[in-house]
Amino acid sequence: MRFEKVYVPYGGYWSTPFAKWQGSLAHLHAVKFAAEVAKQALAQRNVVGSDLNSVVLGSTVPQKHVLYGGPWLAAMLGAEGATGPMVAQACATGARVLMTAAQDIELDGERTVLTVTADRCSNGPHVYYPNPAGPGGTGDKEDWVLDNFAFDPWAKNSMLQTAENVAAEAKVSRQEQDEVALLRFRQYQDALSDGGAFQKRYMVLPLSVPDASGRKVVATLETDEGIFPTTADGLAKLKPVLSDGSVTFGSQTHPADGNCGMLVASRDRAVALSRDSKVTVRVLAYGEARVKKGFMAMATVPAARAALQSAGITMEQVAAIKTHNPFAVNDVYFAREMGIKAEDFNRFGSSLVFGHPQGPTGTRLIMELIEELVLRGGGHGLFVGCAAGDSAAAIVLQVG
Repeated sequence: MRFEKVYVPYGGYWSTPFAKWQGSLAHLHAVKFAAEVAKQALAQRNVVGSDLNSVVLGSTVPQKHVLYGGPWLAAMLGAEGATGPMVAQACATGARVLMTAAQDIELDGERTVLTVTADRCSNGPHVYYPNPAGPGGTGDKEDWVLDNFAFDPWAKNSMLQTAENVAAEAKVSRQEQDEVALLRFRQYQDALSDGGAFQKRYMVLPLSVPDASGRKVVATLETDEGIFPTTADGLAKLKPVLSDGSVTFGSQTHPADGNCGMLVASRDRAVALSRDSKVTVRVLAYGEARVKKGFMAMATVPAARAALQSAGITMEQVAAIKTHNPFAVNDVYFAREMGIKAEDFNRFGSSLVFGHPQGPTGTRLIMELIEELVLRGGGHGLFVGCAAGDSAAAIVLQVG
């Protein structure tokens, strides 16, 4: 899917730090907290509610009252006349939210759309499904986060098993996975250098964490929370999670909490809202793909190729690449199939290191992609990430 009229105002985006599972953000309502962060971020950018034509909310872990989705979010931001959908597509939510906003602008012209992605994997809901036909009328239950991580109802396997399936079929060794995990950790250190200069280009820092009532500050985050130091010796000592497998806790990501916001607009509005009107960020294309049952990591390759084809460019023309990589296997396989080196993408780190709060993950990586391209002086960028259901989604951008 190609776009001709869709732009992101440079600097018109933000992300909270990502906080570890059951960490500093675990007590907060994901959507209400995202609205508060967005409200402050918009004010800093001199954007008021009446400037927004619509909103798109991306969220995958239900929160109380989330049925009201986009309209509720818009109202909390002071945009009571705006409405819009809520999108949930597992780990592809960030890309899909951007695509949804892009379609709105491509079809309707002069518009400004706010996209917000917000999830809290911590304290996920425990759901009870009535089942009158059950023994004694007993219903069915589900732990929304843990049960869905552990079981795909179509492929009949866990997400971890999909990584093992790809590792076995593609002959991705334990050593290759550990090497990529260590590489990504080292790249993430570049984002922290010079007092976190790279992260400060897009991240809300420091982040004041309120209590559940919103009246008292109970913590302050200066960067991502829950990053474990990674060394070659440390990785080598870890045992595979599955007894006959190769994936360890060191070569996979961790669930997290956080939120992101991004303005998407027509060209003239993007220029007016930009931090630097000389920097143009254009959304060129979206692509998606699905592969055979139980081989999720493989889907990134056809999704990336679909987006590149729609954008009318080749891999050789891409200056920067970011991937959502829940497993190191993903990047080993992607690098092989796309003919690139692992060290040539995911500069400044990736979700393998800083965690995975589902919806916001892709949005943050797209922000990092934009900022990396700006530092490089412009060019084409590719974001791609796998998602539940053995699928993947990709976005191609151009910064000039």
